[in-house]
Amino acid sequence: MARDLAPDWILKETMAIQAQSAQWFKDKQAEFAGEKPLTLTVLGCGDLGTAILSGIFDSLSPSDVPDQAKALAPADPSTPARLPTRFSACVTRPESGKRIQDELAKYETKVTIHENNNLQAVQDADVVILGCKPELAERILRGNEMRSALQGKVLISILAGVTEAQLSSIIYPKGPAPAFGGCRIVRAMPNIAATVRESMTVIAKSDPPLSEETDKLVTWIFTRIGRVVHLPSENMDACTALCGSGPGFVAIMLESMVAGAVAMGVPREEAYIMAAQTMRGTTGLVLQGGEHPALVRDRVMTPGGCTVGGMLVLEEGGLRGTIAKAVREATVVASQLGEGKQGVNGTRF
Repeated sequence: MARDLAPDWILKETMAIQAQSAQWFKDKQAEFAGEKPLTLTVLGCGDLGTAILSGIFDSLSPSDVPDQAKALAPADPSTPARLPTRFSACVTRPESGKRIQDELAKYETKVTIHENNNLQAVQDADVVILGCKPELAERILRGNEMRSALQGKVLISILAGVTEAQLSSIIYPKGPAPAFGGCRIVRAMPNIAATVRESMTVIAKSDPPLSEETDKLVTWIFTRIGRVVHLPSENMDACTALCGSGPGFVAIMLESMVAGAVAMGVPREEAYIMAAQTMRGTTGLVLQGGEHPALVRDRVMTPGGCTVGGMLVLEEGGLRGTIAKAVREATVVASQLGEGKQGVNGTRF
């Protein structure tokens, strides 16, 4: 005779106890090593913030590698000495909190949701990722209590167009941040492909430079969701346009290729798969194969063939210049968003 299944409430309570036990074990491991558990808070946790947490949780989840093999494996010098083991996410609506918990429910590591309680979450944190809308940064960060809560902590901003200097002026309106014990601000720009661990994140080089451990930690966080490059701060608006807005530009090119194929009789579903895989394969030739895009183009553009015929249509239509102009325009818009200007996408031409 088959046994009755346990009621849902018992299963949920059991899973909650298991999660608490796992967290207790991680905290005790840190204590035995003489270290305080590291807490990471996402302040304004939307899609990007959730994707970052998901990537980190994947890295912290137990793998199928035997413990003996782990012990024999050499330590990765790029991994920081201390990794975050506690996590919280700040939201303004119950629906947002439920969405985050649902998306991260499959992981053993759990996240604490703070609804309209940013201050407490920041006070409990060691590292804060600022992921709100750019125009909300001042309202969230200004005030004596928040300034005190951020003291001695790392604030990683993923806001489009908002510079480190602007954030510092919000937190410290009476002058520059203290040389010692102040909040250390880092600017980074991931993109929406973080949800599939294929983000291109640009991290601004800090002046003065970050400590070695802080630099490792910031880099480690974003390599959980894709590739990372470090560039000077003055490049960040252009990087926001290229990497942050880039998926939108690439998507419209993919849609256009599919529309042409569908017009010529290719089934729509298969056309999307074919176009997306063609883009993926092309980027693989550049990233893994190290080929220049012009060489890739020349390899498929045989004399008198179909590729050269299509390429001439693209050149006649000014595709190259139009795409480059889109990146330049998005750069200008990103810089003006950071300045708090309204209507920055009004008609310009």
